[in-house]
Amino acid sequence: MSSGHRVVIVGGGVVGAASAYYLRLAGKEVTILDKGAFGKGCSHGNCGYISPSHVLPLCKPGAVTKTLKSMFNNNSAFYLRPRIDFRLWGWLLKFARYCNQREMLSTGHALHALLQSSDQEYRRLFQSELTETEFDTTGMLFVFATQKMFDEYAETNELVAREYGVRAEPLTGQQLVEQEPALKSGLAGAFKYAGDSHLRPNCLMESWKRRLEAMGVTIREQVEVTGFRTEHSEVRAARTNAGEVEADQFVLAAGSWTPLLGQTLRYVPPIQPGKGYSITMGRPPVCPRHSMILEEYHVAITPFQTGYRIGSTMEFAGYDDSLNQQRLGLLRRGASEYLHHPYGEPVEEEWCGWRPMSCDGKPIIDRVPHYSNTYVSAGHSMLGISLATGSGKLLAEMMTGARPHIAAAPFRASRF
Repeated sequence: MSSGHRVVIVGGGVVGAASAYYLRLAGKEVTILDKGAFGKGCSHGNCGYISPSHVLPLCKPGAVTKTLKSMFNNNSAFYLRPRIDFRLWGWLLKFARYCNQREMLSTGHALHALLQSSDQEYRRLFQSELTETEFDTTGMLFVFATQKMFDEYAETNELVAREYGVRAEPLTGQQLVEQEPALKSGLAGAFKYAGDSHLRPNCLMESWKRRLEAMGVTIREQVEVTGFRTEHSEVRAARTNAGEVEADQFVLAAGSWTPLLGQTLRYVPPIQPGKGYSITMGRPPVCPRHSMILEEYHVAITPFQTGYRIGSTMEFAGYDDSLNQQRLGLLRRGASEYLHHPYGEPVEEEWCGWRPMSCDGKPIIDRVPHYSNTYVSAGHSMLGISLATGSGKLLAEMMTGARPHIAAAPFRASRF
């Protein structure tokens, strides 16, 4: 651990913001560098879930078969674009090693601890420090159109309750319609996670910016890090398009860009960009009360106080930032299967962004190899907002020598 007080965080998303907050609380002088605008990457257009229920990772039994099938179906919610990409195929091989029951349950325990920590921190912050985020505690519904999938998830619900103490309430028939009038009748049912919540991501990031600047954190936008100046086993400065930025400690929190950034330090974490899509619009005539996941289509719904968003899909297509209208069409079709009024007016934004998908479903929160004063917090997969505050708190503890509030070992960089 470096004894200096100056910290540079590369990445102005939700993970970088939370890291800056806890490091500033610990007395560090913090500067955030972002190659674009603060909070405008993947932290901008996602569905805004804070979901303690999301303990099971993407890598689970059967996921490999599903992945291979998706290569031939552009209409699948999970799509792998066939191409020659050695880093992607290496990631997939690592991913496959974690697709078993033992690894899934172990990862779930690590995620559960971090999710619970984050949820507690958010609820504290929303009392006074982070305001105007459209924070909503109505809960989340996992909605099923078919009885087969509803019954299968009932087994998952029991597993999650038994292993992690997180249990959903099953809702069917009139009970479901009464709790969520926006849903069509005739659906098989839903499972309600009352402990889940949601917010509007851009409002969260605007609130983070206000809070961090009030605390004395420096936020530098349009400053792209192109490399680092090193001396022996320490990084001395970040090289940027605006000159060198010196510090005593450095944090790589650049989401999906972290492997490209890390390779300049001989560190390439197993993270792939998983492209997600969303459509933001005005609230429909009968707007859902709950955030929800429409399971057969893997479509996510978020009702904001000032709008409405449908999102999701997972596309492994590298760093392609084009909007695929076919993928956006999947979102619209999915919403129309379950909701009386699936769309609102006007359409405010069609968006895509890259989730930083780690090969085992857990983020990497640790010191990087080779350099004693440089750390990484990345690979939060689909749970960036859900995990950000717990991750920031854990990272600050590592960097200041404090005792970690949860077990740090599951998030070590050396685990792969």
